[in-house]
Amino acid sequence: MIDKVKNFVLKNKDKVCEFKLNCGRNQVSMFSGKIVETYKAIFLVQVLDSREVKSFSYSDVLIGNLEIMM
Repeated sequence: MIDKVKNFVLKNKDKVCEFKLNCGRNQVSMFSGKIVETYKAIFLVQVLDSREVKSFSYSDVLIGNLEIMM
């Protein structure tokens, strides 16, 4: 399963996506960004209109804490 997530992230590298992050206790954060780098266990997202770079693990997507929408 995690290989499917890795392939999806790799295919969408450098494309603008919408991200929905579940922070727990009914706190949801939505932002636009671009996947800028991929590594063995994590990937980096550059937030649009900001210098902020966020890192996520592939398991965040797998368990539903992070949704990537095209």
